[in-house]
Amino acid sequence: MSAKKIATKFLGNIEEYLSEALLACFVVLLFVQILLRQFFQYSLPWGEELATYMFVWFAYLGATVAAKMSAHNRVTVQFKLVPPVVRKICLAFADLLWVCFNLYFVYLSYDFVFHRMNLFWKSQTLGLPMKYFYMILPIAFALMSIRILWNNYLTLVKGVELVDPEAEEIEKLKHATATEQ
Repeated sequence: MSAKKIATKFLGNIEEYLSEALLACFVVLLFVQILLRQFFQYSLPWGEELATYMFVWFAYLGATVAAKMSAHNRVTVQFKLVPPVVRKICLAFADLLWVCFNLYFVYLSYDFVFHRMNLFWKSQTLGLPMKYFYMILPIAFALMSIRILWNNYLTLVKGVELVDPEAEEIEKLKHATATEQ
């Protein structure tokens, strides 16, 4: 595999890799905290604070992964009654509203982090500027918007049918159950 393909694959899945790393790190950190408390009556003073911030970053990056997979919850039962073209138009319009909200939130959070936040706000035990922890807001909502727009491009221009991963798993289970009987 060429270096360009590897780099493209890595950048295309960067939210997933970061989410997985954050999940692993904060779970290990919390496990270490439990072991230290139980066996040594000691805890890392900064452990829970760092785990909390990692969890928040994990949750927001996970939302971008869900947007990439078209796995966010939405009510679509009403679309079974209309033609597929109406369904596509309505979903695209809903996604456009979602992107508008996201971009407005990017603007608000960017303004807060870079213009309104007190430069001297620091985390209690780590002593790091809070700006670094709040940076996930504009990053995640911008990435989510990019992923939503890309999915709409794939659906509306390329004609790709995006399937919710859970719906895909349910179909596999139904198929496996039907073949067993």
